[in-house]
Amino acid sequence: MLSIEDLSYRFSVAEGSNPIFEHLSLQVQKGEFVSLIGASGSGKSTLFRLITGLLEPDQGEIRIGGNLAPNRLGKVGYMPQKDLLLPWRTVTDNVLLPLELSKENKSAKMAEVTEWLSRFGLAGFEKAFPHELSGGMKQRVAFLRTIMTGKYLLLLDEPFGALDALTKRNMHSWLLGLWGELQKTVLFITHDLEEAILLSDRIYLLPGVSGQKVQEVKVNLPRPRKPELIYQSEFIEMRKELERLIRHEN
Repeated sequence: MLSIEDLSYRFSVAEGSNPIFEHLSLQVQKGEFVSLIGASGSGKSTLFRLITGLLEPDQGEIRIGGNLAPNRLGKVGYMPQKDLLLPWRTVTDNVLLPLELSKENKSAKMAEVTEWLSRFGLAGFEKAFPHELSGGMKQRVAFLRTIMTGKYLLLLDEPFGALDALTKRNMHSWLLGLWGELQKTVLFITHDLEEAILLSDRIYLLPGVSGQKVQEVKVNLPRPRKPELIYQSEFIEMRKELERLIRHEN
């Protein structure tokens, strides 16, 4: 679904150029949930901007769906950290925004939208405005809006990062219960090691020093998963291993 080969990118500054990453390669297979973790400044959000086409690499290839993607804008669904819901629009109208932008027939999609609102636990809130919703509900609306883009590859940039611990745990439980129905491929940025292990099939650790190789960690825990998995010994050992790798990188 996504292939990145030998990618390099540098920020230009007055004194010269600052390398963000060099010769980075990674792959995401169809239907996978893959997380990116790494220290602040390791280039996670920059990589998302490169994948979406908001930035262009200095070197390397980005393939989406097996094809070279020189014009990538609009090829993937992207959800940033902040929900960015339009405050003057209702829940339903926010969810319908991607259909309006693509000039699809909204009426033909209303039955599907109504069903998804129910699956997302938003039934009864269709006419609510963002200021009337909890933080977790806002993130659900933003996530559903991302799904309504119709893209099979979704980039989620710390979607639960601003939530309190209890709400985040509830969101994990909700997403794990829903994951089998989504049939999407996800690349997910997080600083939360437990979140990465709980949700992911694989984890990429971006190096803290430019030029070092990306490390891959496979999460060999069976699905379906439940949040209580974090207390099991296999999970705890995997977290220890990730912490060791991060210390080594920095």
